[in-house]
Amino acid sequence: MKKTLLVVALATACSAQANIVQPAPLVSIPTHDAFFNNLKALCGQAFAGKLAVDNPPAPGFEGALIMHVRRCTDTELQIPFHVGDNHSRTWIITKTGSGLSLKHDHRNKDGSHDDQTMYGGHTVDAGWPTAQSFPADQYSKELFAARGIPQSIGNTWQMFIHPQQFSYRLVREGREFRVDFDLTKPVALPPTPWGYAD
Repeated sequence: MKKTLLVVALATACSAQANIVQPAPLVSIPTHDAFFNNLKALCGQAFAGKLAVDNPPAPGFEGALIMHVRRCTDTELQIPFHVGDNHSRTWIITKTGSGLSLKHDHRNKDGSHDDQTMYGGHTVDAGWPTAQSFPADQYSKELFAARGIPQSIGNTWQMFIHPQQFSYRLVREGREFRVDFDLTKPVALPPTPWGYAD
């Protein structure tokens, strides 16, 4: 009898431990999933873009503009944004279980993180299968304040994906920036972004 009770107790403990280590499934809503999957469908391809809006004009976006949907999993998309010979920027879109997160991974040429990196935002509503908005998160607001650019605290980043065009947009009071990428004509793949490896 004691042996039977011991076996039952061990089985119960093992079952409880198994339940603890099992990761909980991410909770998603259809519009977030559809947007994520629309972008994921472009995985492995690169596209040329053009500066559509830059008001007021800001330096740093001279040269060819290329987005590359480079790495894709069921929960994360890595999309380097190349500007001429500058390969420092990678957009990271992640399913968080409470929506979608957009982060800007900025690297130096040696691969180290830039002083201003991993800023971005998180969805606060359902959005649409073709469009999502990412208002600045708390980390980003504190980073911008510490870096002496408090005007960026009001940043909202937006992404739009349609059959023929993908757009990346930044808006805040007094500032709008948008790059449109032609999805109808894939281009040659750009170099590996700084800080990443094949």
